[in-house]
Amino acid sequence: MGLTYLVDTSIISEMMRPKPDADVQANWQQHYAEIGITAVTWHELLTGINLMPASKRRSAFEAFLFHSVHNSFPILPYDNDAAQWHAHERARLTQIGNKPSFPDGQIAAIAATNNLTLVTRNISDFSDFNELQLKNWFDT
Repeated sequence: MGLTYLVDTSIISEMMRPKPDADVQANWQQHYAEIGITAVTWHELLTGINLMPASKRRSAFEAFLFHSVHNSFPILPYDNDAAQWHAHERARLTQIGNKPSFPDGQIAAIAATNNLTLVTRNISDFSDFNELQLKNWFDT
C-alpha cells in the first residue's frame, strides 16, 4: 500500500495529546501505512519542541516525534515540482487578494504534486488552493 495521506502539524499535535480526539486516532491507526509528512511540517514540529523548556513533557513529545513519526513516516521534500506549483498558486491567489502563509503553500504544493490528500484540522487555511484534496479527521 502506498502513500495516500499527507498529515499536517495539527494532526500530529493532536496525536501527541494524552487523549487524542477519537476520530483522529481511529483514522491514524487505520491509515498508518498510508501516511507521510512534509519537511515543512517536520520543521514546525521540531521548532515547537525546541521552544519548550527541558521537562518530562518535552521528553515525551521528543520520544513521540522521533519514534512514532520520524521513524515511521516518509518526510517529503519541497522540491522543484512543488516550488513551481506553489509559485503558480501563490501568484494566482495574490492576484485575487488572498495571500496564504508561505509554509501552508509549501505543504499544499507537496500534497498536490504528490497526488496526496492533505489531512488537516485547518481546512480554511488550504481551501483556496486549486487541485488540492483535503480531509479533516476531526470531522468524520
